[in-house]
Amino acid sequence: MTSIPSFPLAASVALPRRARLSANAAFSLQVSIIVSFLAGSIAPTPLYGVYQAAWGFSPITVTVVFGIYAVAVLGALLTAGALSDHIGRRPVLLAATLTQALTMLLFATAGGVPALVVARVVQGLATGAAMGALGAGLLDIDRQKGTIANAVGPMTGTATGGLLSGLMIQYLPAPTHLVYLLLLGVFLAQAAGVVLMAETATPRPGALASLRPHIRVPAALRRPMLLAIPALVATWALAGFYGSLGPTLVRKILHSQSLALGGLAVFVLAGSGALTVFVVRSRPARAVMAVGTVALIAGVALTLASITLGSAAIFFTGATLAGVGFGAGFQGAIRLVVPLAGPTERAGVLSALYVVCYLAMGVPAVFGGLRVVYGHGLLAAAREYGAAVIVLAAVALAGSALTGAAGERR
Repeated sequence: MTSIPSFPLAASVALPRRARLSANAAFSLQVSIIVSFLAGSIAPTPLYGVYQAAWGFSPITVTVVFGIYAVAVLGALLTAGALSDHIGRRPVLLAATLTQALTMLLFATAGGVPALVVARVVQGLATGAAMGALGAGLLDIDRQKGTIANAVGPMTGTATGGLLSGLMIQYLPAPTHLVYLLLLGVFLAQAAGVVLMAETATPRPGALASLRPHIRVPAALRRPMLLAIPALVATWALAGFYGSLGPTLVRKILHSQSLALGGLAVFVLAGSGALTVFVVRSRPARAVMAVGTVALIAGVALTLASITLGSAAIFFTGATLAGVGFGAGFQGAIRLVVPLAGPTERAGVLSALYVVCYLAMGVPAVFGGLRVVYGHGLLAAAREYGAAVIVLAAVALAGSALTGAAGERR
């Protein structure tokens, strides 16, 4: 097993003790990093129409660019997901935030699809490396609040990133530059904050060995993990639906070319999800997950009805209800697993959960793009994708009911 030199990572930058952030400040900083990373990941979504008009690519390219980000996140989760359990949270977060800042420069200077793909790959690698460290760092400071923050942070970032990006692109100058330059400043400020954080993990040997692609779930967590997986797949397949097809779909329904509408659709979904996390945070995890899958089924059904009826009101009502399902389903699944992980297992367990999430988001999105091009167009592909999400949610609901009944019989 490879050993790690005994340099004091817990105090790696020689700063006076008074310069360290308090626990509350460090917690808030890490929540803000989750929010900004997810905001950065969704920021290009409203811009795809601009890129498509300028560079002349097909609709399938949109979903490929969307899917390649998910693949890059998966690669980082499988390799560096547990790294912070070995070398500490701060080194991983510092490298990830600085890499995100570089990514914003790549987006701002992109001149074609290849540059856009490179930017999405680098962004995905940085995000995947950071997610385990961020989630574990929050749990290190406060287990209860950290569990909630791990559920609400990604949705808050997705909501704010989608809305602000759409508004900035629609109403402010330099649409393919301004949002990225703003995020560049945010990431640099956060990197400076990470330098001032105290380390919350004790370094231990095995860092290089942990970089071998793997998914490791402790034996005690396998049953709750299996129960959570169907809900995670259903909720993040929904996120892939709105992230890849949602912006174009809402403009089609409303017969509008407004770029802000694409961001608004994502905001409604993720915003209602984030609010739901707070509302149901004290309810039992299994019950929250079940309610979430029911709301998800109803919300997607309304969204599909809006396609047939051409109704914006029904579309956004469906998006709101689906967002309730997203928030409740994701939070219930997280709370079912994460609090059971020990301090030296947290980053690895969270990374395993996010592997499931990003697979569920990326793979269906790419297939959705293929159906747009090689099937019967956008509306037909949206109906097929939505029907698949409903089936996944129904499977999650049935699985939860069956395992719950089996547990009661024991």
